[in-house]
Amino acid sequence: MSAEPRAGSAPAQPAADAGAPPLLSVVIPVRNEAPNIAPLVAEIEAALAAVPHEIVYVDDGSTDHTPEALRQARDAGAPVRALRHRESCGQSAAVITGVKAARGRWIATLDGDGQNDPADIPRLFARAQAEADQGRRTMVAGHRVNRKDSGVKRYSSKVANAIRSRLLRDRTPDTGCGLKVFPRDLFLDLPHFDHMHRFLPALTLRQGGSVVSEPVNHRPRVRGASNYGTLDRLVVSLFDLVGMAWLQRRGRRPVIETDAP
Repeated sequence: MSAEPRAGSAPAQPAADAGAPPLLSVVIPVRNEAPNIAPLVAEIEAALAAVPHEIVYVDDGSTDHTPEALRQARDAGAPVRALRHRESCGQSAAVITGVKAARGRWIATLDGDGQNDPADIPRLFARAQAEADQGRRTMVAGHRVNRKDSGVKRYSSKVANAIRSRLLRDRTPDTGCGLKVFPRDLFLDLPHFDHMHRFLPALTLRQGGSVVSEPVNHRPRVRGASNYGTLDRLVVSLFDLVGMAWLQRRGRRPVIETDAP
C-alpha cells in the first residue's frame, strides 16, 4: 500500500481530478460572503498546491451573490463543490452538511470571511497526520494568539472561553477559532446538534479522541460584515453550555471485547 501524501510534500496531481477522492476536504460555511469567495479560494489553492484536496462550500441561505461567486470559482477551474441550504440553518448545520458531503479522509474547516489564514492549514494538517501515526484520533484546533476583532468581540470570547474551559475542561484555549483539522470519521462519530461547532474539542474528548492546539494567524475582516452576531453567540452559548455539560456527564465509552478465535 502506498504511503499517504504528507502536507508539504512534493506537488500532487491536480486536485480537480474526479477519478480519485481527495486526501483533504476544506469545508467552509458561508452566508452572504460573495466578495470573499474568490480571494479565499485563491489562497486555499496556493496553500494546498502539494495536497490533493477539494473545497466544499456550504451556502447557508445567502441572499446576496454568493451562489454566483461560487459558480464563477468552479468555472475558473478551482476544485469547488457548492451545497446550499434553502434557508439559513446556522453555522453548525452548514459544517455538518459539508463534512457529510466531503469526499476526503481528512477535514479542514475555516470561516468564510477571510479572517482565518489558509496558509496555516498545511501545518495543522501535518500535526494531525503525525498524531494519527501515533495511533491517536486527534482534532488540531487553531489558537488565534493575536486576534484582529473588535474589543467587544474579544472580551465576550474571553469570558465565554473562561467559563467553558472551567466547566467542560476541554483543554482548548480558543475553541471558537474556525480553523480546525481532524479525521472525517471522528466528526461523523460525534453527536450533531445546533451550535455544536462551539464545542467540537469537548465533543472530541467525550468521544475518546484527543485535542491539541496550534497557534494560527488571524486577520481583520476587509470585505463584508459578520452574519453571526456577537450577542447571539454569547447568549445562545450560555444555554448551550449547560446542555453540553449535561451531555458530557451522560457519555460512556464501552470497551469492546471479542472471543478469541
